[in-house]
Amino acid sequence: MIEVKNVFKSFDGNQVLKDVSAVFETGKTNMIIGQSGSGKTVLMKSIIGLHRIDKGRIEYDGRNLPDMRMSEIRILRREVGMLFQGSALFDSLSVMENVMYPLEMFSPSTKEEMIERARFCLKHVNLEEKAFGLAPSEISGGMQKRVAIARAIALQPKYLFCDEPNSGLDPKTSLIIDQLIHEITHLFGITTIINSHDMNSVMEIGENIIFIENGKKAWQGNNKDIFHVHNEALNNFVFASELFKQVKDVNQ
Repeated sequence: MIEVKNVFKSFDGNQVLKDVSAVFETGKTNMIIGQSGSGKTVLMKSIIGLHRIDKGRIEYDGRNLPDMRMSEIRILRREVGMLFQGSALFDSLSVMENVMYPLEMFSPSTKEEMIERARFCLKHVNLEEKAFGLAPSEISGGMQKRVAIARAIALQPKYLFCDEPNSGLDPKTSLIIDQLIHEITHLFGITTIINSHDMNSVMEIGENIIFIENGKKAWQGNNKDIFHVHNEALNNFVFASELFKQVKDVNQ
């Protein structure tokens, strides 16, 4: 579990996060949503530690990130998996080598054990062995995203961060990626935090949703609660399209 308590963050006198408190639950797909400029990306980067907060606490199962020594942060980094928006695979490495990369960097395992772990992760995201030796440029965007997920779970992380995981994907492939992230979260008991604009993802796997507006937490709930919320800003954001307005009407 990750807890954010009374977090403030400013840049050059501009207050971006304003007393934000939220709980991100273990074994659930936690989502941060909000309009561009709302502060949701700053919140995620602050939780990861890419931004040093001005005030407040960010607790990883009771361990306060701002108070950690560098040696403690290095240990925490090994417990964190990252799924980047553009997958961020290394073009010069094969699919298998990309997944093995964090193992080679941080794991004391033997080469054979690393290969076995990489194979396990790739098979878990439904990639066939014939793709293992290919370069990222030789596979589709959806397959690249699955390789990125496999790499993110290679070190068996306790915490998984996903930045716009469906960016650039078609709706069908997006659904597959959503289901994979949801399945992995539940199967391995990971605290997963997803930064997303994709309302399909919110409706599909949003088990714990934090809505950020003007740097503040304006609402927290799940994808079932969201249909019955009387919050104008949230409704305008989530149900902006005519299709989602109709979905809301059906569920009320």
